[in-house]
Amino acid sequence: MRALSELDELYEEIILDHYRNPRNNRELDAPDLEIEADNPFCGDEIKIQLKFEDDRAAGVSVAGRGCAISQSSASLLAELSQGRTREEMKNSVTLVRRMMRGEELSDSELDDLGDLEALRGVRKYPVRIKCALLSWVALEDMLDDYPAARQQVSER
Repeated sequence: MRALSELDELYEEIILDHYRNPRNNRELDAPDLEIEADNPFCGDEIKIQLKFEDDRAAGVSVAGRGCAISQSSASLLAELSQGRTREEMKNSVTLVRRMMRGEELSDSELDDLGDLEALRGVRKYPVRIKCALLSWVALEDMLDDYPAARQQVSER
């Protein structure tokens, strides 16, 4: 039981660290993709920007405001997405959704998620799952609409 408590404490530290010290939260110059999303029920807001080079995320910016869960999840997304292809990012979205549903993930899938595993405990609180998924759903929407979103950004 003690080991589980220590693991919970480690996860809590990761979440709080990403909330207090968000990664990649500076706006990008001339992003290829950009999306804003919010959760009107709780007020969480997020803005994601991506810049690609050779189909890999060369720049990732995530900024917003809201609860520790939504903002730390967004920071973790920014950290994980750096250097990944669109398909790799889409795969990460799928893994995060599966984790939030309580599905069993393989060791290699958990390795792929890295520190995102810290959000696993959120699924115990169903009302907080939307907080954790806000940035991931926005990323998925942006990547699914990639050609159109890229065109809109370039027209600015």
